[in-house]
Amino acid sequence: MNKKLDLFKNISLWPVVIYSFVLILLPLLYILFLSFCETDYVGGINYHFSIVNYLTIIDSTYLLIFAKSALIGIITTLICLVIAYPFAIFLMDKKEEVRNALIKLVMIPFLTNSLIRTYGWIVLLRKNGIINNGLTSLNIIKEPLSLMYNNIGIIIGMVYTLLPFMILPVYAAVNKLDPNLIKAAKDLGANKFHVFKDIIFKETISGAFNGSLMVFIPAIGYFFISDILGGGKQMIIGNLIKDQFLTARNWPFGSAISIFLIIVTFLLVRVYKKIGGNIDELGGM
Repeated sequence: MNKKLDLFKNISLWPVVIYSFVLILLPLLYILFLSFCETDYVGGINYHFSIVNYLTIIDSTYLLIFAKSALIGIITTLICLVIAYPFAIFLMDKKEEVRNALIKLVMIPFLTNSLIRTYGWIVLLRKNGIINNGLTSLNIIKEPLSLMYNNIGIIIGMVYTLLPFMILPVYAAVNKLDPNLIKAAKDLGANKFHVFKDIIFKETISGAFNGSLMVFIPAIGYFFISDILGGGKQMIIGNLIKDQFLTARNWPFGSAISIFLIIVTFLLVRVYKKIGGNIDELGGM
């Protein structure tokens, strides 16, 4: 019986192995191979070894794009953190039915394509959109705000799209907190700020770090948000890669940037795994 069960497990794993090899590993190896090639003047590929693409990456023009992408990612991550913690803390004292209902509302947007949801923000953010018309009619502003085709629009779109990836791990960490710790701190005279800083955040910092990783990495690569809400005027790493493949037809350079982004992602994951345990230990001190 055990042999049959082991045989079934081995057989059931093969489709996953084949899928991973054919649709994940092979394309990555091909991208890695292309990154060491060169392109000709008509957009063709010269299959001879060269590191010129990786040397081009360190040009100041591209380093500025990388820095801008990182800044947008950091701002998006911080805004998501600022929103996620109050939401998670708000749910702490609520009944299980209420918590489940609100978490489901957070998940509902995932049922709709993110591209469609991003286009929906145009109706809200454009100069004659709902937000500007509402603020103007209330005499809060005299001139429409520029909320699109700039970095503000990109960050709004990033926060909206990636916020659930921050809320879920933060909520999971906060939900594991012992309510008696917070009650004891309040009884001892701690104000809300110290309760959050010394207990809630300290005990849930691993969840915050996990959520930050899940937000920051996509934020530097979601090119469609930059294209739609940035009007194609703002360049981040994702747009740069897309343009190299589809517009400039410089597949080797686009591949080199893709490998660079993969390496950055891998390093961030390694940092998370390396200091994640230390974070948990600090939270328990």
